Amino acid sequence: MARKFNFSAGPAMLPTAVMERAQQEMLDWNGSGMSVMEMSHRGKEYMSIATKAEKDLREVMKIPDNYKVLFLQGGASAQFAMVPLNLLGDKQSADYINTGIWSKKAIAEAKRYCSVNIVADTSDNGFTTVPTQAELKLNPDAAYVHYTPNETIGGVEFDYIPETGDVPLVADMSSTILSRPIDVSKFGVIYAGSQKNIGPAGLAIVIIREDLLGKASESTPAMFNYKTHADNGSMYNTPATYSWYMAGLVFEWLKEQGGLTAMGALNKRKADKLYTVIDNSDFYANPVSTHARSWMNVTFTLADPGLDTSFLAGAAERELITLKGHRSVGGMRASIYNAMPEAGVDALVAFMREFESNQA
Repeated sequence: MARKFNFSAGPAMLPTAVMERAQQEMLDWNGSGMSVMEMSHRGKEYMSIATKAEKDLREVMKIPDNYKVLFLQGGASAQFAMVPLNLLGDKQSADYINTGIWSKKAIAEAKRYCSVNIVADTSDNGFTTVPTQAELKLNPDAAYVHYTPNETIGGVEFDYIPETGDVPLVADMSSTILSRPIDVSKFGVIYAGSQKNIGPAGLAIVIIREDLLGKASESTPAMFNYKTHADNGSMYNTPATYSWYMAGLVFEWLKEQGGLTAMGALNKRKADKLYTVIDNSDFYANPVSTHARSWMNVTFTLADPGLDTSFLAGAAERELITLKGHRSVGGMRASIYNAMPEAGVDALVAFMREFESNQA
C-alpha cells in the first residue's frame, strides 16, 4: 500500500521504518508473547523499553547528567500550567515572550497562577517575526522566562536562544525538538508534545534541570508536580506506555540517521527548497521575516486566494495531503518534520511550479 506525503502539523508523519518495526512487534515484542500495549508498565519487559528510550534520548540530545527526563501525559498544553506551578517558588511573576497563538495560550494559563510580564510582543506585526535579544525587557526577579522557539501555526521561529542570565529559560519545543542539535544546558526546562517529531500523540516529554525540582507549593496536585514524576521514574501512575515505546523507536531511528547534526542539515535543505520556490515567484508569498522563518512549518499564500481549493485538490491528486493552513491564518502550510523525506518536499516543489505555470 502506497503511503502519501502527509504535511500535517500534528499528529504528523512517522518514519516508515519505525512504523514497520512497530508492525513487526505488534503482537509479540521480543519473544515476550505480548504486545507492548498489554505489558505491565512495571514489568521487566516494559522497564527495559522505557530505560532504553530515555538512554537514547539523552544520547541523541546530549542531555547533561544534572537534568531529569520525564515522560508525561496531558500534552504540551498541560505544561502551560505545570511550569508556573512548579517554578514560581516564592516569586510572584514570570516573563513571557509572545510570538504567536501557542505563546498566547501559555500566557493565558500562567495568568491563573502569577503575574505575567510580557517582555516582548510581536502581535502588532501579525506575528511575522521574533524580537531581538535587545528588545527583550527582562525582569531579573522573574521566576523564569518562557518562550516558544517555533510557532507551528504562523511558521515563525527564533534564530537564537534568548540569554536570560540567572533566570531559568523555559521552552515549548513541541514543533522543533530533535530537528537539529541544541545546547540543553542553556535551558531550565524544555517541554514538548510528542505528535510532531517524537512519535504518536499521548505523550509529553519534559527535560528539567534538577535544581528546579521541589519548588511546587503544597497545594499542587501530585500529578502536576514534576518532583513526583522525577522521584518515580515517570511511573507514579500508568504512563502512556505505547507512545513511550514508539518514541523510543524514533530515538533509535534518529541515531541510525546520523543523529541531530545530520537531521539538522537535512531539515535545513528541505526548508531551503520550499522557501526558494516561494521567493522566486510572484505567485506564492511568505509573510514571515527571512531570519524568523520556520524550518518545520513553511507557510505560504497564493496570489489569488480563490485558487486555494484548486491547489489543494491538485496536490491531493499527487498524494500531497494536509497542506491547508490553520483556520486562523489561512493559506497553506507544509509541515516538514524529521519524518518527511526529502522526496516529499521535492514532489511538493515540483507541483507548486507546475501549478503556477498552469495559471499563467
